[in-house]
Amino acid sequence: MYGLPSPSAWSPGAEPPSFDGADIVAAVQRIREPLHVVEDPRTGRRGVALGGHVSATTNGAGWPLVAALPAIYPEWLGDRSFCEVHGARFAYAVGAMANGIASVELVTAMARAGFVSFFGAAGLPLDRITAAVDTLLQTLGPDAPWGSNLIHSPQEPALEAATADLYVRRGVRRVSAAAYMALTPHVVRVAAAGLRRGPEGQVLRRHRVFAKVSRPEVARRFLEPAPEALLRELVAAGLLTETEATIAATVPVAEDLIVEADSGGHTDNRPLPALFPTLAALRDRVVAERGYTEPIRLGAAGGLGTPAAVAAAFALGAAFVLTGSVNQGAVESGLHERGRHMLAGAGVADVIMAPAADMFELGVEVQVLRRGTMFAVRGRRLYELYRDHDGLEELTAEDRAWLERDVFRGSLEEAWQSTRAFWADRDPEQLDRAEQDPRHQMALLFRSYLGQASRWAIQGLGERQADYQIWCGPAMGAFNRWVEGSFLAPTEARSAVQIARNLVEGATALTRAQQLRTAGVPVPPAAFEFRPRPLC
Repeated sequence: MYGLPSPSAWSPGAEPPSFDGADIVAAVQRIREPLHVVEDPRTGRRGVALGGHVSATTNGAGWPLVAALPAIYPEWLGDRSFCEVHGARFAYAVGAMANGIASVELVTAMARAGFVSFFGAAGLPLDRITAAVDTLLQTLGPDAPWGSNLIHSPQEPALEAATADLYVRRGVRRVSAAAYMALTPHVVRVAAAGLRRGPEGQVLRRHRVFAKVSRPEVARRFLEPAPEALLRELVAAGLLTETEATIAATVPVAEDLIVEADSGGHTDNRPLPALFPTLAALRDRVVAERGYTEPIRLGAAGGLGTPAAVAAAFALGAAFVLTGSVNQGAVESGLHERGRHMLAGAGVADVIMAPAADMFELGVEVQVLRRGTMFAVRGRRLYELYRDHDGLEELTAEDRAWLERDVFRGSLEEAWQSTRAFWADRDPEQLDRAEQDPRHQMALLFRSYLGQASRWAIQGLGERQADYQIWCGPAMGAFNRWVEGSFLAPTEARSAVQIARNLVEGATALTRAQQLRTAGVPVPPAAFEFRPRPLC
């Protein structure tokens, strides 16, 4: 709020002040205009005034002025350094939904509209990732606000290494690092490759890692410099220069951390109001201990499906926000129309945890859509069978019959041959392990169902709709309630850009409503309900 001479008065121009609830609601929507809070001297009630002029007064002329609010724009939400560093218009990012659901088309549309967007590389073979990266480099160029995903792959370290190598060689400027519990040489390589000092000694980064974190111990690993042992290992392998390693030992691995709350996909289901302040305090301690001079930005993700949720994230201090679930329902996403229609019918409680295909053996889970699919129930039973048995031979006749009838829809031998062919092409070492370890063979077989369930949803395979794996958090249900009766209600109208523009526009209006409330204006509840509208 502007500082005011005391006492001050506001005099009307074309519009008189208003103390009416409906007028206050309308004024909240006019975010791009300065707004004044005035007081009725007869009743003491506070209202709003647009236009006019302010003057110092001692003679009682005009309306007593309580506060002056400047214009507020969606581009001003969050930390301005985020937009400056990443060349974005808005402090808003789109998450890297795996298997190409965050598609080239989605990334292109969002980046062109001024949002940071990440291609969903997780779960894809290297040739698909390479083709997507090359297309984005050709279409958008290296400096536009886009990036790609690097997911921790403890079961496929060779793929993680090859993906990191691709990003370094192609010069992918932004990398979304997901599902990391500890640092690997591959994510450290991406962060450190190309580090150099500018003419004034400042550190210049070629690659910027966005680290998704939901636990303090993991966040600290990205806030600290990379461990010396990892840096030495990379130098010895010829993957970093001595200069890059020396600089990497003085700067955080990531300067953008995504605080991931109750989200779709990999999640610890933490509530954002509890998680964000905890990690913000940790960030501040590490910055003080290390004496960092460059800002470390914390973004907020998980549960962000309405303007109120986005506004709340910025109120917590988020430098930027990141959305995921709601973008799966966008027309540009890689999810088939059948899956998008299923998402459009979801409520806030229509989600459930299920085993993750990429970390099945570790018991890691992902949050998925429950409504209209049996995937989670079947996935959980697969994990129970894996947990309780040492190989397929130990399964009961009843269990084998269930697997062949409901899961694989064919014999276990046929299912294994199909799984074998997949790994022979992707990572033959997995088959060598399976020959020696029947339990690993069982894991590969069960993982084949979990992995295919996502692809069936992407392909829109009708006969497998009951097995669709669609990553989804409660934000999807909140979004569906918010857009009821609006132009964003039909699935065919849900463009990613319109979703994002309405979320940030609405968050800005709700921020203005809260400003008025703190100035003593009796703001009606309707002012906190922004309705979607076409925005350009």
